[in-house]
Amino acid sequence: QEQLVETGGGSVQAGGSLRLSCVASGRTISRDHIGWFRQAPGKEREFVTSITWSGIVTDYADSVKGRFTISRDNAANTAYLQMNNLKPEDTAVYYCAAGPQGGWVRMSPRSYDLWGQGTQVTVSS
Repeated sequence: QEQLVETGGGSVQAGGSLRLSCVASGRTISRDHIGWFRQAPGKEREFVTSITWSGIVTDYADSVKGRFTISRDNAANTAYLQMNNLKPEDTAVYYCAAGPQGGWVRMSPRSYDLWGQGTQVTVSS
């Protein structure tokens, strides 16, 4: 069974940091692009960041540029999201997703065919 499992969420104060991990099992994600999305209560799921299968190209939503860093370890079948200088508006459930290379549109959830269950991040002011 293919699955992604996110860990590392929690509650922090504004200005704090968290590191999310996304571990794949049942599927080798070394040839997949990886994306992180988030969904706050009452809002649509939104793109946060992505990284190509090679790790060479990354992209970030404007709201997280300079604060978040995506990375991956293909040997470990794992992706990461380092979040620094967290703000209350970063509060959301964070999801990692894996998508094949063909026809990939980094910001589109439809480009990803495997999703994790999400991990809650809560930032208090």
